[in-house]
Amino acid sequence: HRPKNASHETILNWCRKYVLKVTKYTETLQPQLSGQFYADETEIDREKDRNDIFWCNVDWGTRYINATLYSPHSQNMEDAVEFMTKIKQSKRLPKYIQTDGGVFYPTAFRKVFGTLYKDLKIEHRINNVSVTKKHNVRIESVFMKVKDRVDDFRGLKALWSAPILLQGIIIQHNFIEAHTTTGQVPSELAGLKMELGVNRWLGLIKVASYRV
Repeated sequence: HRPKNASHETILNWCRKYVLKVTKYTETLQPQLSGQFYADETEIDREKDRNDIFWCNVDWGTRYINATLYSPHSQNMEDAVEFMTKIKQSKRLPKYIQTDGGVFYPTAFRKVFGTLYKDLKIEHRINNVSVTKKHNVRIESVFMKVKDRVDDFRGLKALWSAPILLQGIIIQHNFIEAHTTTGQVPSELAGLKMELGVNRWLGLIKVASYRV
């Protein structure tokens, strides 16, 4: 609960400050991921009549979000390559990456993973909705959760601030809330056992302040 004399701007400043601190810490962690990756992109409300694109990869075995990209540009090859690069640079190479039928994904996958996908048998699974009649439901369930949080902010407002606030939502997903299906926090499923106490955000901030 916020102090009665704290303005909304003060609270936003707190959020940004501690999200950056916690992010610096969580980026040092080594989650044990399944390698079953589901990647997609979606529109995120930033302000009235202004939507940005959020690219996201979730490891389905743990529900841990391990790679994201926030972009003010509509979907394009350059961002797709940067997104795939972030996936490659995350803590585990995939067994497979499933995407929708976006025209940029196959080329971006080949550019980033090169011969790795042949040597290590990394599979790019393409779910073309027009053919399968099935959506990429697993990643879309994550998007629904993220968008609900964005709605709580009534949009992410300033472009410089939006990626930071969205990173806070990712931390909430990975380290704070138990997943409705697994009943466990994604970070715990990924082998990251941390004694954070009842107030997990406060516990995470304390750990980050001590370790970083």
